[in-house]
Amino acid sequence: MPKGVLFDLDGTLLDSAPDFIVSMDNLLTKHNRPKLHPETIRSHVSDGSWKLTSLGFNIDISDSKCVALRAELLEEYESNLLKHGGAFEGIKEMLASLEDDGIPYGIVTNKPLRFAEPILINEPTFKNCKTLICPDHLDAIKPDPEGILRGCKDLGIHPTECVYVGDHAKDIEAGINAGTEVIACYFGYSLKIGDCSEHILGANHPNELYELISKL
Repeated sequence: MPKGVLFDLDGTLLDSAPDFIVSMDNLLTKHNRPKLHPETIRSHVSDGSWKLTSLGFNIDISDSKCVALRAELLEEYESNLLKHGGAFEGIKEMLASLEDDGIPYGIVTNKPLRFAEPILINEPTFKNCKTLICPDHLDAIKPDPEGILRGCKDLGIHPTECVYVGDHAKDIEAGINAGTEVIACYFGYSLKIGDCSEHILGANHPNELYELISKL
């Protein structure tokens, strides 16, 4: 059993896709653009707002228009935080089991503090999170290991005593770079079964996470 666990946020602990789908729909309607299929949005949530804006308006992220449109999307998303999404089913129970075992957890996310902090404040499932690491705190984001290393320090553990859990290739790479054990979330938005090496444990549903963490 590890001495601490660090998690990605979107697609790992939090099902934020419903909030992004509504926000994207609102923005595209505002600009008289056709809506994207909800599954298209869901599959790219972990790729970030630049990618979603690029897809919705069929423009490259280097296009000057993308900057303003992304800002509009983020304003929409901020107004929809936790209105439609929330913690994945099974996450509350998994975190409670870790707490019963005396294992602290934290979150290391590429989501800006502007959005991540209100989620932690307003989603009761995350009330016992011991540390929140966002790009605002770092010089380099995942797959750079800086955030995970800082998270380990905040939990008072060595990276080899930690597990990092995420749903994106960058999460797995960041954990490996930091020297932690890693678990892939195949129920999230990005990784699919077969994307990771066979030796990497993967969860097909959040209710499998506690058992997998217990094995490490």
